[in-house]
Amino acid sequence: MRNIVPAIGALMIAFLLGSCGSSLPPGHQWVELPDGVRIDAETKLTPEGQAQGMMFRTSLPEDQGMLFIHGTVEKRGYWMFQCEIPLDIIWMDRDRRIVEISADTPPCRETADKCPSYGGSVPSLYVLELAAGMAKKHNLKLGDTLRF
Repeated sequence: MRNIVPAIGALMIAFLLGSCGSSLPPGHQWVELPDGVRIDAETKLTPEGQAQGMMFRTSLPEDQGMLFIHGTVEKRGYWMFQCEIPLDIIWMDRDRRIVEISADTPPCRETADKCPSYGGSVPSLYVLELAAGMAKKHNLKLGDTLRF
């Protein structure tokens, strides 16, 4: 019986160490790209959070992004009003297949009425925003499936 206790303790420590780095803070979700790269995506579920999105952010590391989870499958355009950095915007259907990509989408420093809308020509349920250049770097293309 005494030999079992250290073995159980070792298993518990191995389990805890094995899970280090796999958890994310609340409001974040791992998104795995087709090449196996994992992105720490801040999730936006509410209309208010989705409306703010990446506004006012001055940087976005390559291993981070923002995942918008909409309640319905619809055509939805995105704009870059008050965004400070260029982004890759990736639209996905209910099966998480890429249906549209706007690569290197430029920020809009104009008034809201002068900012163009991007995408929205294909119904989507999810939208992922990444640092500009990530879609090309990871060879993302229409029909690819992301995992989350």
